[in-house]
Amino acid sequence: MQQKPLTLSLALASFCLLPLQVGAEAVKPGTELTPIGAEKAGNADNTIPAWEGGLTKPPSAHKKGTHYTDPFHDEKPLFVITPQNADQYKEKLTPGQLEMFKKYPSFRMPIFPTHRTAAFPEEVYEATAKNRSKTKLIDGGNGIENATMGFPFPQPENGQQVIWNHLLAYRGDTYGMNFVQVTPTRNGDYTLARMETEYDFVYGNLSKTEDQRESNKLLNFLQAFTAPPRLAGTVLLVHETINQVKQPRTSWVYSPGLRRVRLAPEVAYDNPAPSSDGLRTADDFSMFNGAINRYEWKLIGKKEIFIPYNSYRLISPKLKYDDLVKPNHLNPEYTRYELHRVWIIEANLKPEFRNIYSKRVFYLDEDSWNITVADKYDTRGNLWRYTEAHNVQMYDVPVHYNMVSVQHDLQSGRYLALGLRNEEPVIWQPLQRTPGDYTPAKLRKRGVR
Repeated sequence: MQQKPLTLSLALASFCLLPLQVGAEAVKPGTELTPIGAEKAGNADNTIPAWEGGLTKPPSAHKKGTHYTDPFHDEKPLFVITPQNADQYKEKLTPGQLEMFKKYPSFRMPIFPTHRTAAFPEEVYEATAKNRSKTKLIDGGNGIENATMGFPFPQPENGQQVIWNHLLAYRGDTYGMNFVQVTPTRNGDYTLARMETEYDFVYGNLSKTEDQRESNKLLNFLQAFTAPPRLAGTVLLVHETINQVKQPRTSWVYSPGLRRVRLAPEVAYDNPAPSSDGLRTADDFSMFNGAINRYEWKLIGKKEIFIPYNSYRLISPKLKYDDLVKPNHLNPEYTRYELHRVWIIEANLKPEFRNIYSKRVFYLDEDSWNITVADKYDTRGNLWRYTEAHNVQMYDVPVHYNMVSVQHDLQSGRYLALGLRNEEPVIWQPLQRTPGDYTPAKLRKRGVR
């Protein structure tokens, strides 16, 4: 018998069992903080350890640019949360996670020891310290000023400041990544959408001088499809701005069928993402991206919950995609969850705007400001989609990176996984690029028929 959609009130009833620290009270005065604003100390019962600098030294066997060696490969789960015992842990699970257990008897969350591995370059820490006293929101919170590097609001006072920490988090300089996306049917059949992607960050790029950083520019983004055949040769170019109300992102797409480059203004907000079967929107990429103007952002507070973390097993080259892609969800044998403190923010759609999501609740890892889990509600207020990002510490950069994001449509019973790279030969490669490499004129040359 099909389950009824979970309403917002019922979903939150089981989650808000414990009082949350809210706003400025989320971090007590005098608490020692990490360089980007997390609580340095562990928790009272020692299930979350103190942050001691993160993981910045690669294992001896690791070669830069290759698949990441799992520094915790010998560890076993402390316990496994299942549909049978999920109620026992509900105070540390989100409404979306609880619904996953209700809907799928095969869903599991293996809980491992917590390791606070997140770490960033010293230049990012130094810039973040300066931002603490000078960075401000402008244009109603749709932009920032007085920051060109680092996390803008290490001690946030509202929801807008928290989402800016995610949007402007350090994710490297200029590099390429190869990965795939799958949208399995309910019986587990899938077709690979293979992508070669380049990121050229402007904000926070350690290799660019101050005069090389264009005003109000976040990054250049290039994505070329190499499979399936119907998409092969399609190339997307995005010039991503920071304040997108003042200056919207600009995007172009090269279509090999038409053999021409055209503007692609639809790559924004809730428009469907390419090859996603309608399971992902443009602003679902990287858990949330783009303009923030259509939502009211509320800071709920901080809480300890189980989130995907240190997911090296999930991207292991020892696995094939068939090992991972199963009906209803990824194979839980290869997932890893840990207990971490998260910032919780709630985005409520403004009445004058439209979006397929009326509400989004984001859970951000305090050690990286990455959105790691999200619960999303439809226009009727029903819980619709649960999304999780499986991250690793890229210890040779260093950066804490959301490698694989999985979006579950709780109403249709399907899911989308973006970022799988187990069978890809190159998963991260530093690049030398100039602004001229990211122009519409260069798109046609990148396409392959």
